[in-house]
Amino acid sequence: MSTDQILAFTVIGVMMAVFIWDRFRYDIVACCALVAGVAVGIVPIEEAFSGFSDDIVIIVGSALVVSAAVARSGIVDIAIKKFFPNLNSVRAQLALLMIVVAVMSAFIKNIGALAIMMPVAFQFSRRSGVSPSKYLMPMAFSALLGGLMTQIGTSPNIVVSQLRADLTGTPFTMFDFTPVGVILTLVGITFLMFFHWLVPSRTKQNSSIEDAVEIANYTSEATVPAQSPIAGRPLSELLKLGDGEVLATAVLRGTTRMSPFPDLALREFDTLILEGRSAAIDRVVSSAKLQLSGKPLKGKGQQGDDLVSIEAIISRESPLSGLSARELALSYTRGVNLLAVSRRGQRLSERLRDLTLMAGDVIVLQGNRNALPGVMQDFALLPLAQREVMLGTQRRAFIPLAILAAAMIATAVGWAPVAVAFFAAALGMAVFRAIPLTDVYKAVDGPILVMLAALIPVSDTLRTSGASELIAAWLGQIAGGMPAYAALMMILLTAMGVTPFLNNAATVLVMGPIAASFATALQYKPEAFLMAVAIGAGCDFLTPVGHQCNTLVMGPGGYKFSDYPRLGFPLSIIIVLVSVPVLLWIWPVA
Repeated sequence: MSTDQILAFTVIGVMMAVFIWDRFRYDIVACCALVAGVAVGIVPIEEAFSGFSDDIVIIVGSALVVSAAVARSGIVDIAIKKFFPNLNSVRAQLALLMIVVAVMSAFIKNIGALAIMMPVAFQFSRRSGVSPSKYLMPMAFSALLGGLMTQIGTSPNIVVSQLRADLTGTPFTMFDFTPVGVILTLVGITFLMFFHWLVPSRTKQNSSIEDAVEIANYTSEATVPAQSPIAGRPLSELLKLGDGEVLATAVLRGTTRMSPFPDLALREFDTLILEGRSAAIDRVVSSAKLQLSGKPLKGKGQQGDDLVSIEAIISRESPLSGLSARELALSYTRGVNLLAVSRRGQRLSERLRDLTLMAGDVIVLQGNRNALPGVMQDFALLPLAQREVMLGTQRRAFIPLAILAAAMIATAVGWAPVAVAFFAAALGMAVFRAIPLTDVYKAVDGPILVMLAALIPVSDTLRTSGASELIAAWLGQIAGGMPAYAALMMILLTAMGVTPFLNNAATVLVMGPIAASFATALQYKPEAFLMAVAIGAGCDFLTPVGHQCNTLVMGPGGYKFSDYPRLGFPLSIIIVLVSVPVLLWIWPVA
């Protein structure tokens, strides 16, 4: 063993140990490993930052932006309310998510399928009151399993198909992978459905001050417009759209104030006083097509795309204190609308135009993106955590879906590689304002991308130092004289073990010839061994870095490095135990 090989094993081994120790944040650990690799000479200086231009970093970052834009569009809420209005069981929700992700992953890139369904998981999480972490990791693992079912489902299947063509002159066909893949997917999803409790409840690791100051009791005013779909329906049906996070404190019908009984039939032009989180009120308003208080601002020279809603606190020096919205006439004098008010410790049931504002009230103002800062300065308002809220903002529900569909079609027919297609999709989301520019950079999740970029050159030291060939030589010595099932299991386990340090396609390129050599030496047919390599390379359930799907959910799920083997290790054992007899049955070696 050479010095470089020893150093490569040492740096990677220490890095993995610190990851599992979990005392330091993952991006810091990865960067320290990169610096150590450069310091000892196994990572060339000119290659130290090559990971930042790697396709995997671009794919993960772009997929996060695309997923955020789809979630922001509101189309997910519409789909859930229409097709799954009563799906409240966590197990049923999880089963639906995993099945859909797995089936989609068989025909489109699994990271794309996962990005599409992540917003649905967050909606289910909000509805059920459980952490998103309970959904996201099982979904990521289901995406990996679903990719095993067809030739185009995952990169290892494509590469191993070409290897078979080089060895035998006949490549694997599109559905040669399906019998084994379907069995593994069904077994894996069944396990995940009953053992998802192994995943701990986590909150997002990089939660910001915005999350800490979430206002839970905004009061807003909305009117049922003419020909509204909610007209004639009971009030309870409207409030269901808020998943229990919105209540009505009053219903105003003309000059009559009515008690908000659940069975009260709503009529056109009824005005409702709603209380809840701004995001929940926004779901109710947008889903039922209600009209918020205030004058339409488009007619005042405003561009609809430039209208934003922001939260602000009324300071003691603010001239708004002691005045009502009717007295201020903000929409006429300053071109802004008062959409909601929150007063600590009080439930408000007055109309917003009649409510006397007080110092300390938190308000939501809607106006032109460029004009609002001046309004806030003039009225001595303090922006709440410098954040933008959804209430009252304009959204084009189908633009994100159209952009995502175009990206998926481009990859499916070979017009563009995945990295380019997803980058273009993320750019399209920003260009067509499906997501504000400020939210684009929040969605990118810097720590995850830095970790990936730092790990790529470190992991590549196994190849550049010759350590991967050394591992292959050791395996060759061990495999001599083994029965078919033992050799097959060893190949599968080795592919699973190598995948976190090489990308899955590289794992197939390294392990495929080794597997074929084993088969030849043992006088067996190579198909089962090549399939074992593809399965092992496509099933990294132990780390967040072996596959983009695992990395994609790490930040949103708030996972720690050690969370993955808690669910992934028993799943890996099951996949190995099921794969070996199924492979020998479907692809006999004799």
